[in-house]
Amino acid sequence: MCARRFLLAITILTLLVVAGAFAIFQFGGVVLLREFTPQGHYAAPEPDSGPDYSKADAWIARPEIPHNASEWLPQSVARAETGAAAIFYIHPTTYLRGDRWNAPLYETHSGWRDQIFTQSQASAFNGAGEVWAPRYRQAAYGAFLLKSEDATKALDLAYSDVSAAFDEFLKHASASQPIILAGHSQGALHLMRLLANRQAQLKGRLVAAYVVGWPISTVADLPSLGFPACNSPDQSACILSWMTFGDPPNPKLILEDWQDTRGQTGKARQRKDILCVNPISGTQGAAAPPSANPGTLIPSSDFSSATIIAGAVGAHCDNGLLIIDGSVPPLGPYVLPGNNYHVYDYALFWGAIRRDAERRLAAWRR
Repeated sequence: MCARRFLLAITILTLLVVAGAFAIFQFGGVVLLREFTPQGHYAAPEPDSGPDYSKADAWIARPEIPHNASEWLPQSVARAETGAAAIFYIHPTTYLRGDRWNAPLYETHSGWRDQIFTQSQASAFNGAGEVWAPRYRQAAYGAFLLKSEDATKALDLAYSDVSAAFDEFLKHASASQPIILAGHSQGALHLMRLLANRQAQLKGRLVAAYVVGWPISTVADLPSLGFPACNSPDQSACILSWMTFGDPPNPKLILEDWQDTRGQTGKARQRKDILCVNPISGTQGAAAPPSANPGTLIPSSDFSSATIIAGAVGAHCDNGLLIIDGSVPPLGPYVLPGNNYHVYDYALFWGAIRRDAERRLAAWRR
């Protein structure tokens, strides 16, 4: 698969998911709402019409699917013995049409994008264990542009699929097996809800949760999730979250509507309270020089030969944002307004995420 297709998936699709403010900035709110708001009102699907997660075709990745996308590795990364964890990964929005509030479970245009995201993001965890990645009736992009009953119902339906998939995932994981959770953008939003609702099932089993590309307030959200933020690279049963920016950052477009909304604890969200855990250092406070980053994922003319560049990109947390240090390799020309590297939240730190997951799994065992 060519690099252009890979970059389009990693950029345009994720770009359009996190907040409608990106597109509003570029196209104007009136045009945006007209083009992307789903037509008509949300219509509940027929009972029992959702995905059957007992069947392999309801999953992008699960252990018995041969050569699934999550098993991929960059050319320069050697395959090692798979760890003992069970990984549950939720992909970001890939459905960009405005013809409905929720994407169909099987759709040609978004289906290959689901594969690409699973390949480029969930693969970072395949050294720690086997990956489960469900298909789900994701909320369409337009659901993120409006605060309406229709939008809420669309997001609720998407989460209901994720929750059902998690139930099936738990059936196959042994009662004592460690669990890693990961998501990006819409996937991270659903992951926050899953953490809040499944604390009892995760207690004693959670290695770490990677809630990436969606802001978490340490005051208004984190206390309801049942687990603390990671503040040591050898800590387990904790949460990592980051949003990547170059210097100088301007997060106004994504935080303007988020700030002052009520979080899961009922308290107001504030910029100063955003959780930032550096994926390189594994802590909230410590800066990491480029030399400490074991690998940034670089696409190539042939995606199968995509590789890793070590020691290029460092990072530090500043006022809730993860700020890039060093020289960013040529990932593509898709940095968002405000020096926002959201598109590359996983790619910039692919090797560090892989190391972090394996290190926290070892800590969990101890």
